Amino acid sequence: MGGIQALATGIVVAIVGFFSSFPIFLAGAEAMGANAAQASSALMAGAVAMGVAGIALALWHKVPASCAWSTPGAALLAVSTPAPEGLSGAVGAFVIAGALTVVAGFWKPLVRLAQAVPGPITQGMLAGVLLPICFAPIRALAEAPLVAGPILLAWFAVSRVSRLFAVPAAVVVTLGLVIWHNGALPLPEQALSVPVWVTPTFSLQALIGLAIPLFIVTMATQNIPGVAVLKANGFTPPPGPMFASVGALSILSAPFGAIQTNLAAITAAMCSDEHAHPDKAQRYWAAVWAGLFYCLFGVFAALVTFVAAAAPPLAMASLAGVALFNVFIGSATGALKDDGTREAAALTFVITASGLTLFGIGGAVWGLLVGCAVYALGHLKQGNIK
Repeated sequence: MGGIQALATGIVVAIVGFFSSFPIFLAGAEAMGANAAQASSALMAGAVAMGVAGIALALWHKVPASCAWSTPGAALLAVSTPAPEGLSGAVGAFVIAGALTVVAGFWKPLVRLAQAVPGPITQGMLAGVLLPICFAPIRALAEAPLVAGPILLAWFAVSRVSRLFAVPAAVVVTLGLVIWHNGALPLPEQALSVPVWVTPTFSLQALIGLAIPLFIVTMATQNIPGVAVLKANGFTPPPGPMFASVGALSILSAPFGAIQTNLAAITAAMCSDEHAHPDKAQRYWAAVWAGLFYCLFGVFAALVTFVAAAAPPLAMASLAGVALFNVFIGSATGALKDDGTREAAALTFVITASGLTLFGIGGAVWGLLVGCAVYALGHLKQGNIK
């Protein structure tokens, strides 16, 4: 099954993929109104969905198609206004976002519509979503220096050696802080995850405020780059069926609270190079192993959620902030590097980061709308739009 190299790569991918982003996943679920049991169910469903997706796509297409939950989508939820219906409304939005991804797999105009939003504007929206989250560890230094300080120091020190393991190192330090705060490692009565069903409800506000932004940011920053990474490494899977597959799993896992499942870019790159296997034709086994370990982590999501809830105040917010800092750097750089789109992207960024809410619709949507309008007007004036 791919040999020891593929197994080792799969373990590393699963550790990096899960432990580098679970804090923001939990933050997104809790912001949508999930209680402790529902958050545990969501984490379990998200991990199992991305594990099954990675295994299925890798075995089906014989490519290292690593999958993930939508970390940008979780960050978007963490700073968004909850649906009026609470978690059931958010779940309805997750179902719609998954359905749009399925449609995109079979109907290319929808993919082109998602791609029609200029990349810098999408990156500006993502940077605006991430900025308030990245503020958290810095602000926590004033309120809880003995909590935020060690997390920041661990992340920074390890990032000098390996950026991949910087966040997992901060997770280890956070675990130490949990033990220090509680006097021992807190363990739940039930370590295995229990699925909790949430019946989805649908509303226009959740469609506009959550589902469409979630679809756009996931397609633009995760699914499309995920395919591009595979192609850059010499693999040519059909994008349509892959989009449809992760969209279908998103629909199936949504009623258990899971945020959208998507193709991964960074972990796909880890599975695609020679470190995964010297034989290119065997590298897909790294994605298979990663998927199996994602599923294993999902089984114990209740333990992860319980320990996170026992963390000292501001610890998880600090951990989420450092986990997204490098993503913020990339998105902010992508947003502002091009002279032709800089003004539109900057406005998108500022409006999104402002926390503006009008008519129940959050700043990410308004930022996207204003940014696209400014971009269109600028190009109309230049005669580039006919």
